Amino acid sequence: MLKTLFIQNYALIDELKVEFDEGFSVVTGETGAGKSIILGALSLILGQRAESKFIKQNENKCTIEGVFDISVYELGALFEKNDWVYDGDVCIIRREIWANGKSRAFVNDSPVYLQDLKALGEKLIDIHSQHENLSLNDSLFQLTLIDSIAKTAAIKESYKASYKSYKKIEKELLELHQQAQKNKEEQDYLQFQHNGLTEAHLVEDEQETLEAELESITHSEEIKSSLYKLTNTLSEDEESVESGLRKALDAAKTLLHFASTSAFSKSFVERIESAYIDLKDLRQEAESIFQDVDFDPGRQQIIEDRLSVIYNLQQKHSVATVKELMDILADIDLKLQNIDSLDDRIEQLEKEYAKKKETVYAEADSLSELRKSAVAAIEKNIEDKLNYLGIPSARFNINFTDKKELDATGKDNISFLFSANKNTDLQPIAQIASGGEISRLMLALKSLVADATALATIIFDEVDTGTSGEIADKMGLIMQQLSSKMQVLAITHLPQIAAKGSAHYYVYKKEMTDATTTSIRKLTMPERVEEIARMLSGAQTTVQAFDNARVMLNTYEQ
Repeated sequence: MLKTLFIQNYALIDELKVEFDEGFSVVTGETGAGKSIILGALSLILGQRAESKFIKQNENKCTIEGVFDISVYELGALFEKNDWVYDGDVCIIRREIWANGKSRAFVNDSPVYLQDLKALGEKLIDIHSQHENLSLNDSLFQLTLIDSIAKTAAIKESYKASYKSYKKIEKELLELHQQAQKNKEEQDYLQFQHNGLTEAHLVEDEQETLEAELESITHSEEIKSSLYKLTNTLSEDEESVESGLRKALDAAKTLLHFASTSAFSKSFVERIESAYIDLKDLRQEAESIFQDVDFDPGRQQIIEDRLSVIYNLQQKHSVATVKELMDILADIDLKLQNIDSLDDRIEQLEKEYAKKKETVYAEADSLSELRKSAVAAIEKNIEDKLNYLGIPSARFNINFTDKKELDATGKDNISFLFSANKNTDLQPIAQIASGGEISRLMLALKSLVADATALATIIFDEVDTGTSGEIADKMGLIMQQLSSKMQVLAITHLPQIAAKGSAHYYVYKKEMTDATTTSIRKLTMPERVEEIARMLSGAQTTVQAFDNARVMLNTYEQ
């Protein structure tokens, strides 16, 4: 239940703190006093999206905090799942909104995401407003009501899991069929590319080797000329480098015979000898290369033709190396293999899909049967309550039709059919029910849902719209009966309902020097008499209204 609500800098509210009682509490006040403002602030801590326009003018931040008694509601698993602090008794929800548009939410001082806050809020409070009367015509809303009353939660969760798995495989199968079709369209082209690359018999690093060889053949004359000059310079002719080194070597060896020069001449001999050997080896290698270098126009043509094949493939595939061409070939090869194996994968997946489909349709049937099994009792209960609420000839029917395709809610389309008169055919609510009839029907449904789901708190926001007198009195009694099982708060303009409350809160505006603010206070019994009298008589409160107010409160005071 909601124990305390604190609001600061929200809309017309400077700061207020109100403590709520168990049982049935009523909230009244003049039109425009700010009852909807307080309800709006409460909605924010239950997960409604926030906007900076909610903040009181000229303030930077607004805060809403609610303290809830959760001792009788098994919420431990939800708190553990979200890693929130849980003491089993009290839950404190706080929402902070800044003028820059940012907002934060906390559960027991743990920061939370908005969707998680909303999930928690749905377990704590059900707010029924006039706007929700309109959603009574929505098929999904109707289905949710039926599920709440029929207690389908367990099988519905199982069905949702099966449906999700079924749709996942369905999507994958569709994508595979699309891929198969696309592959078939591309297969000829891929095979053509594959053949062209395969027939080239590509070898990694082949291009660099061929280009080097072609360079050698193309410039064979220049190469031979340079080699000739090199070998001739290093040859054994009298003027050659080798001849000069031999003479230098002989001179260095002569120095070895003299004691005064032997120390450094030995080093000279070793160094000159090493240079001589290196240059001799170099000359011999150059001579060998000279013999090998030859202009071979036949070989040149072969190399040019081979490089032409490589260059054409590189240009075709927009790459620069043989390695990249080989990678493309491997990729094409894999695609062709996948095309060949895709049919097997599709066949396997279609078998899995058939099993999933059988399971999900069976669970949809079970879910539908559970819903339908509760329909007769629901229809009778609603008709009895409507009869009690002044519609003696009311008929209420829940019509089921199958959807063309399953969705996340199952196979059922739900339609609430209603007739207030004996001579009127049952028709969808939106086409036949008046505002007062919809209010009574919604109260009947909500009371049935509350009995089935054991909500922590239910708030009725002017659910009495379009009713008065005896009917309003009976609506108040239904709310009063509900309060024996849960906390009930009713925002009302009707004295018959206001008098039923075990606690009465009054919302009012205070005119300040430079601003108008909204506030709320719990009324004492004399104040309740005065407020009920005002609601009975209107602008001028009469003596008779005071007398009637006392009678109403004495009669129904708990």
